[in-house]
Amino acid sequence: MPTLFRFLYWCAILIGFVYAILFSLAYLVEPRERPAVIEIPAARTNPAP
Repeated sequence: MPTLFRFLYWCAILIGFVYAILFSLAYLVEPRERPAVIEIPAARTNPAP
């Protein structure tokens, strides 16, 4: 039974570490804004009859 508790302990430590990384990425990293330009070819918007 001690090996099961040791396994669950390390799983909890790993999950906490991943949660801490995701939390820090979500709240501490600010995204950069930039304009989004998508060029659509005229052949796709005005097809030949």
